[in-house]
Amino acid sequence: MEPKWLKWAKQLQSISQAGLTYSKDVYDLERFEMIKKLSIEIVSQYTDIEESVLKNVFVNESGYATPKVDIRAVIFKEDKILMVREKTDGKWALPGGWADIGLTPSEVVVKEVEEESGYDVRAIKMIGVFDKKCHPHPPSLHHTYKLFIQCEITGGNPKTGIETSDIDFFAENKLPPLSIDRNTESQIKVAFRHLHNPNEPIYFD
Repeated sequence: MEPKWLKWAKQLQSISQAGLTYSKDVYDLERFEMIKKLSIEIVSQYTDIEESVLKNVFVNESGYATPKVDIRAVIFKEDKILMVREKTDGKWALPGGWADIGLTPSEVVVKEVEEESGYDVRAIKMIGVFDKKCHPHPPSLHHTYKLFIQCEITGGNPKTGIETSDIDFFAENKLPPLSIDRNTESQIKVAFRHLHNPNEPIYFD
């Protein structure tokens, strides 16, 4: 789904990050710095992002490079799915966000739902693990896994949060305009398959 130049740039960044972490030879370290600079130049060439910004966003991590983790809540009520309107783009997404260090996936999803929708929930089932590059999301600088976790409402009341401006439930055939950086229509369809068939296997990739 993503352009080859972005795939290559991310691979180069990953190689340079690992090399700078584990290499001891001064000449190898110099070469890995050159690879990192090359990855920045590639992205800058194909986007409007300045190299100084890319240095802070794209290559600011150290250690072995691993995918980022985005966790989304799948919550059904009367055959409809809970979604929140994102303030950043005015479109709709499953409640959720980046995984937090020190919290389990279940703890993250419970926290995110309460913050973005006002509902108290309990995590009950993994729906799927979506590799962002395999789905029709916009190109991203980060390689991301999206964890969809089904939850059930245990309390609370609908309430918008810092990042959300509206909350509602939607039928499968009446989905609102989606924030496709966060979730796609095909991923929402996978979630509804679990509503219709509780024995639906967990999706991956």
